[in-house]
Amino acid sequence: MLENLVATAGALGKTVKADALTYVEKGYHRFKLYAPRMLAALDIMEANVAELLLTATDVIRNKQDIPSRSAPFLKPQSKWRGHLRNPESNRDRLWVVAVMFHLREAFRSGDIWLAHSRRYSDMKQALVPVEAAQTMGLSMPLEPEVWLADRRQRLEDGLHRLAMAVKNGTLPGDVIEDGRLRVERLEADVPAEADSLILDLYRSLPEVRITDILMDVDNDTGFTDAFTHLRTGVPPKGKLGLLNVVLAEGLNLGLSKMAEVSSTHSFTQLARLSNWHVESEAINRALATVIEAQARLPMAQHWGAGETASSDGQFFPTTRQGEAMNLINAKYGHEPGLKAYTHVSDQYGPSATQVIPATVNEAPYILDGLLMNPTGKRIKEQYADTGGFTDLVFAATSLLGYLFIPRIRDLPSKRLHVFDRRSVPVELRDLVGDKIREKTIIANWPDVLRCIATMLSGRIQPSQLLKKLAARPRQHDLAIALREIGRVERTLFIIEWALDTDMQRRANIGLNKGEAHHALKSALRIGRQGEIRDRNTKGQHFRIAGLNLLTAIIIFWNTKQLGAAVAQRKRAGLDTPAYLLAHISPLG
Repeated sequence: MLENLVATAGALGKTVKADALTYVEKGYHRFKLYAPRMLAALDIMEANVAELLLTATDVIRNKQDIPSRSAPFLKPQSKWRGHLRNPESNRDRLWVVAVMFHLREAFRSGDIWLAHSRRYSDMKQALVPVEAAQTMGLSMPLEPEVWLADRRQRLEDGLHRLAMAVKNGTLPGDVIEDGRLRVERLEADVPAEADSLILDLYRSLPEVRITDILMDVDNDTGFTDAFTHLRTGVPPKGKLGLLNVVLAEGLNLGLSKMAEVSSTHSFTQLARLSNWHVESEAINRALATVIEAQARLPMAQHWGAGETASSDGQFFPTTRQGEAMNLINAKYGHEPGLKAYTHVSDQYGPSATQVIPATVNEAPYILDGLLMNPTGKRIKEQYADTGGFTDLVFAATSLLGYLFIPRIRDLPSKRLHVFDRRSVPVELRDLVGDKIREKTIIANWPDVLRCIATMLSGRIQPSQLLKKLAARPRQHDLAIALREIGRVERTLFIIEWALDTDMQRRANIGLNKGEAHHALKSALRIGRQGEIRDRNTKGQHFRIAGLNLLTAIIIFWNTKQLGAAVAQRKRAGLDTPAYLLAHISPLG
């Protein structure tokens, strides 16, 4: 039986492949029945780009004669033109199918919309009005011509510098061959004596229980004051019980296990504290308190000024009974799971974390961590792994005033996009891809302003807006304009990346800090075999947020104790150069 079905399916597939139009025409009978009534019932609104398509739908709605030669809604390069010219086809039927096919794509792209639909509404209605956007003090210019003139000049200067480096053979660690740019990986730039200093400093740290670490850090920062009562707004009377709850969540033990090993609180007492004091907003407030206090410690100043950050996702396995069932990413094995997407500052503070499905692209979530908390708004350079390398993110980060520096996957396949191919130096012409569509940028600049203002205002989460723009099979005109802007920014970035080894090194250092964070969190996640067993998204986020807070507490304590160890070395007359302290990590 199965063999017969396979053979039939194979024969059908070959027939469709050989004569697809035969099967397209068969769909006409279904369209003939419902298309006029459906089009009459729908109040379709359209952008200018879809005006000709809506005119064609009027022909079907009103049951008029099919135009004998006209199909103006088709693009010049559309394959449908060839089908309609085929003398062997039934042109009238194909014309109706072509209109309905393009109507579907227009709904998906957002070129047409329904006023009262949730799924197919006009996305632009949710954006900040252009008048309000112009008064928000955005870092991007209000006029597209200003931005285009600046980028055109920067591209010209960058291409000239890159061409001179290629011509003179001074391209640092890079080479152009067969029309491809190749960048060699940098070697580690860590002094040999840094390893011995790290060991000496950590040997001098006192041996302490993790419960004592929590109490010490609370005495220094008062982070437990953030856990106010949900109804009265009063902090908890006994901080020890609250610290037990924080520890239980951070270690993934759960309250029942913590109650078993606690000599001071029962499960009922811990559950009461958890229900009335410990919720996501309180955890975020406590995290901000700890991170800000850690950034003020003298030792943290050796690691950065809090103006750069990296972001990356970490996989956590889940049980098959949770919401993450079937969300399997082959990169992490065959078990279901989720990812915690975390932003880590150059001072090692985990400023923001989000729970996302293990199967989604991480790129849209980069801006959430930058715009949705005070620490992220101070960042100037943002590093990301290869998952963040998208044109939409390049566009949004640049227009918001961030310097976006992702790790580049498959750099040789990337093309440089320019305004004028004729002005490209001979040495780089093999690297050039499509021309930038200036008219598209200019035409959509008001909506680009609205989009960036909406992200900045917090009216819509940046990740939600970027996902909606990127998810359409034929992209929205606003998405196309942002893509073109992103291509310009990506080209400028690739030029600087190829010429500036210091930029490459900064990105590697930043991303290594994030990966070291993952290692510490994996060591802390000792309960329940390391699995996140909550069955809903809220519970999963709560568990990850607790782990993030516990990590920040340990980082504060390590930073303070390392600073004390350095001071002790100086009192003993031991030399501790500042350039070596930059390589010390509070994640040991």
